[in-house]
Amino acid sequence: MSLIHALVAQGSIILAEHKGGSRDFSQATQTILSKIPPNNSKLTYVWEQYLFHYVSEGGFTYLVMADDSAGRRMPFAFLSELQRKFLEAPSSSLNDPELPAYGLQGTFASTIANVMNTYNTAPPVDEIARAQAELNQVKDIMVQNVEQILSRGERIELLVDKTDVMAGQATAFRRGARSVRRQMWWRNKKILCLSILVALVLVWILLAQFCGAGLRCGSSNK
Repeated sequence: MSLIHALVAQGSIILAEHKGGSRDFSQATQTILSKIPPNNSKLTYVWEQYLFHYVSEGGFTYLVMADDSAGRRMPFAFLSELQRKFLEAPSSSLNDPELPAYGLQGTFASTIANVMNTYNTAPPVDEIARAQAELNQVKDIMVQNVEQILSRGERIELLVDKTDVMAGQATAFRRGARSVRRQMWWRNKKILCLSILVALVLVWILLAQFCGAGLRCGSSNK
């Protein structure tokens, strides 16, 4: 999955969003939204192996989080399509300057999900070509590391979030390691028992050659 999390916001207030992955990036996206200037702009932020692309225009921000393998053309083509559908939707309420948080979640989240699914499975070639042309023309679309815009407290919060995820992964790894150790212990026990059995059979065969199948080595014929 190339596109993971997308949203439409008014200032720093999220109006509608769709999360395609299991990991929660709400804290990171909220932090980025709070740093976006009020003027029209396009920018890409880098965080870990993810890229946060956004288009801010007319007081609304269209943001998508994607894997770095998705590049920039496809995500910006997605944002262009998302912006077009948002402005065409009757529920966008462009004349309402004070939409509540998630005020359009019920009416526009499904549209975000549908557009995201389209671009994750079969992105329109024409839209990607148009996005590339816009990227070539607009030179102020920068790429910036998220760490550069965060205060120390925000870095700590994001670090705690990242540490919690890593702790969960470490716990899962420890469980897996214990399971592997148990499997190896039983495997070694089985090998040991089989080796003892084979050794006993070999000893019996050797004794049988000298003493007979009844192992009567001390007896003599009368």
